[in-house]
Amino acid sequence: MKFVPNIITCLNLFAGCLACVSAMQDSYLGAFIFIVLAAVFDFLDGFAARMLKSYSEMGKELDSLADVVSFGLAPGLLVFTFLQQTAVFVPWGSDLRFIAFLIPVFSAVRLARFNLDTRQSVSFLGLPVPANALFWGALIPSLQPHIPGNEFVLTLLVSGLVLLFCFLLVSEIPLCSMKFSHYRWRGNEQRYLLILTAIVLISCFRLPGVSLTVCAYLLMSVKLKVASG
Repeated sequence: MKFVPNIITCLNLFAGCLACVSAMQDSYLGAFIFIVLAAVFDFLDGFAARMLKSYSEMGKELDSLADVVSFGLAPGLLVFTFLQQTAVFVPWGSDLRFIAFLIPVFSAVRLARFNLDTRQSVSFLGLPVPANALFWGALIPSLQPHIPGNEFVLTLLVSGLVLLFCFLLVSEIPLCSMKFSHYRWRGNEQRYLLILTAIVLISCFRLPGVSLTVCAYLLMSVKLKVASG
């Protein structure tokens, strides 16, 4: 049974590949669905490893490789194909679209640092790559209907957000981990508040609510850091 976590990790990678194909076919909603599915498998492989006490260096490396595809390349391709439609209306737009590939580059750097950083065993420093991927996976299909007539503004908005979120990926900003060691309220206050916030935002705003949840996650973590010291 010790091979089960690795199989789940491979399912994460497979879903990530399907997300990439969907992005290249301009099926933005399909790409988002596969990114969500990859995130579910990413959670389950860690859960299975803890349940089965099946930890290995191979599993750790395989998990990072899968995450680079599912949460780095897939959102990068989403942004690239989006900018292909909008950046033609911007000076040097044909070159500007390649800014999208900063997402997989910085995601890979984030994952490499995470694997080596012993400070991130119970919390995170910088935005986790699954959260970044979910932000882009929900944002791009939300923006797609607004492209006609807004190409210039959307190009600048998305390009600016790419730079901001790449910075957040490799920043030293402390962020709460969503891994539960127990399910009592005490000690999990921020996790439960974030889950409640996500339910409210997604119920009110649907798909854009996912991106707003990632923003709320960042703001809540920063506010907690300021309040504590």
